[in-house]
Amino acid sequence: MTCLLQGLTMGLAYVAPIGVQNLFVIHAALTFPRRRALATAAIVIFFDVSLALACFFGVGAVMEAFPKVRLVVLLVGSLVVLAIGVGLLRSKVGQEEGTPLPNTIPKIIATACLVTWCNPQALIDGTMMLGAFRATLPAGQSALFIGGVALASCLWFSGLTLVVSLLSRCFTPKVMGVINKVCGVVILFYGGKLLWSFITSMM
Repeated sequence: MTCLLQGLTMGLAYVAPIGVQNLFVIHAALTFPRRRALATAAIVIFFDVSLALACFFGVGAVMEAFPKVRLVVLLVGSLVVLAIGVGLLRSKVGQEEGTPLPNTIPKIIATACLVTWCNPQALIDGTMMLGAFRATLPAGQSALFIGGVALASCLWFSGLTLVVSLLSRCFTPKVMGVINKVCGVVILFYGGKLLWSFITSMM
């Protein structure tokens, strides 16, 4: 049980900081009906848990061992994140044509995969954080620990979606427009940071 709780607290510390994933989930909760927003959260949870598993078992080490793979992920990830940010800044609330969010399940799946897996920093940091804990776990306790991490992801993203969805009536079109712009700027910052990492790595 101790390992499960350790995994839960570590998982919350891993997913709680505001990032592209959280902004995507928040925006979905404000834009979609609650059922679609929860479906979006479930898709994000799937990719987040798969990322945690990959980090726990050391896929981040692959990027460290093969610098060219890391460079490709950095470049693709930065361009995808920048495109999402630009889409938010250019969106017009209330006009379907301008919505930056995907409106079909396959597109939601693709976007959730991109905002989760096209973040090399998350892979590296996750590997260092989760991998370090794995090295300290008693034999046979790894499953409980990573189970706690997965539980944290489920609780965080589903809880975030429900809270934002319940408060969505407080968000007028004008407020939504401001949120779009703020989220767009934050996401552009993340994308710019990734692109800068790619540029400095090429020097």
